[in-house]
Amino acid sequence: MFVVCGEALMDVFDGGQTATGNTLNAVVGGSPFNVAVGLSRLNQQAALLASVSTDFLGERLIKALKQEGVVLDTVVRTPAPTTLGLVGLDSHGVPAYSFIGTSDRQVTRDALQKIPAAARVFHFGSYAMVVDPIAATLRELVQARTGDALISYDPNIRLNIEPNIGRWREILGWMVPRTHLLKVSDEDLSHLYPGAAPESLAAGWLQQGVGMVVVTRGARGAIAFTAKSSAEAASPPITVVDTVGAGDTLQAALLTWLAEHDSLRPAAIAALSSEPMKKALVFATQAAAITCSRRGADLPRRAELPPA
Repeated sequence: MFVVCGEALMDVFDGGQTATGNTLNAVVGGSPFNVAVGLSRLNQQAALLASVSTDFLGERLIKALKQEGVVLDTVVRTPAPTTLGLVGLDSHGVPAYSFIGTSDRQVTRDALQKIPAAARVFHFGSYAMVVDPIAATLRELVQARTGDALISYDPNIRLNIEPNIGRWREILGWMVPRTHLLKVSDEDLSHLYPGAAPESLAAGWLQQGVGMVVVTRGARGAIAFTAKSSAEAASPPITVVDTVGAGDTLQAALLTWLAEHDSLRPAAIAALSSEPMKKALVFATQAAAITCSRRGADLPRRAELPPA
């Protein structure tokens, strides 16, 4: 079982102008929420460790999780208002976010008692790792499970939630020696370490114990590194509607490929050679391309992808 840890919220898109203002379209989302849904759609058992409001938008999030088959045992309910991610799209469909609300960070250490005993893979991501109290809770979980489970991490930086880039570097530095699969976008790298070569950064992280580093590069696809091998895959040519949820899709698909190939173990990931790494990236970039061809974070189902 996968346990995906982080925020669940509503992404609010501009629905167009009216005579007196704008209409808004609220869609279930949040990076970890999307990863959990993506895994479930790809026939993987996934639970979500997150806090969800008891308000009407929180009920809609719960309904969506139930419909997608995500395990709800680790969801914490809170009276705090549902967090809204206001999404603006540029001319290329690339989103910019601003956030209001507090339900997303109300996970305390008591929630850790709800984690299923069968859980052996944990994915952590986005701003839940840098805002307390949820950040402290998740770091406690990482520390407890890094020795007997596979830890996956995607920083997914949101500077409008935490504008101090030093805080993001601090958490990444803490996570690296405790992480087996690190996925990071080139956009995030440009914030974290401007001008640094991804290959050099990956080499440093691998020396600190990461088994595999995956760098996503938008329309240019993705590249992966282990201590002994590397591989890359281009993104399939598509007509992009928007890129909301693309990175989350790639993450879910990458974890699914590893699961389908009996490689969801730290040693197995670190031992992957170039050929299987490339196959994993091809599978993951194909999945991400499907999401980019549709409005919002509408992640693919397993039947939409070829055998891994």
